[in-house]
Amino acid sequence: MDLFARKGFDETTVEEIASAAGMTKRSFFRYFPTKEDVVFDGVDLTGEKVVADIAARPEGEDAWESLHRVLRTWQSEIHASEQVLATLRLIEATPTLVGRLHHRRTEWRRRVSEALQNRAGADTDAYTADLLINAATAVLDAVSSEWVRSGGKADRPTLLDQGFRQVHVDPNARRSPATTTSENTG
Repeated sequence: MDLFARKGFDETTVEEIASAAGMTKRSFFRYFPTKEDVVFDGVDLTGEKVVADIAARPEGEDAWESLHRVLRTWQSEIHASEQVLATLRLIEATPTLVGRLHHRRTEWRRRVSEALQNRAGADTDAYTADLLINAATAVLDAVSSEWVRSGGKADRPTLLDQGFRQVHVDPNARRSPATTTSENTG
C-alpha cells in the first residue's frame, strides 16, 4: 500500500510491488492474478469471515439483527486499521479500483444473501435476503464515506449502529402475494 500511496495505483508496476515484497514478478503472480487483487486481498478475507459469521448466528434471530451484529463485530477492527483507511482512500481515488470494488461486492452480496437464507431456522426468502443485504451495504457505504471524510476519526461502530437504526428495516414485513404490478400502477 505504501507504493500505491506514494506513486499512485496506475503508476505503480507489478515489478515494483514484487521487488518491495522481496519476490520476483513470476512469484507475485502465483499469489495475485492481477495488481488489483493486492488491494482487495483483505476484502475477500473479511467477506469469507462475514459469510461464516452469518451462518453461525443463533437460530430465531431475525436476519436484519444478524447482519447488524455480524457487521458490528468487524467495525472496531476496521476502525483501528490505518491500512484499511489507506486502502479506502486509494480505491476512492482510482476509477479502475472503484469498478473492481463494485464487481467484488456484487459477489459478496450474493454470498451473504445465500448465508442469510440458509441459516439454521431461517425464514428468509431470496427477495428479503437481497433487500436486507443491499440495505446493509448502503449503511456500510455511508459509514465508510464518513470515516474516510473524518480522516479515520469518526467511530465506525457508532456510525454503523446509527445507520442501522435510521434505516430500520423490518424483515418480517412481506409483500402481499395478491399485490401485482398492475394493481400498484392504478
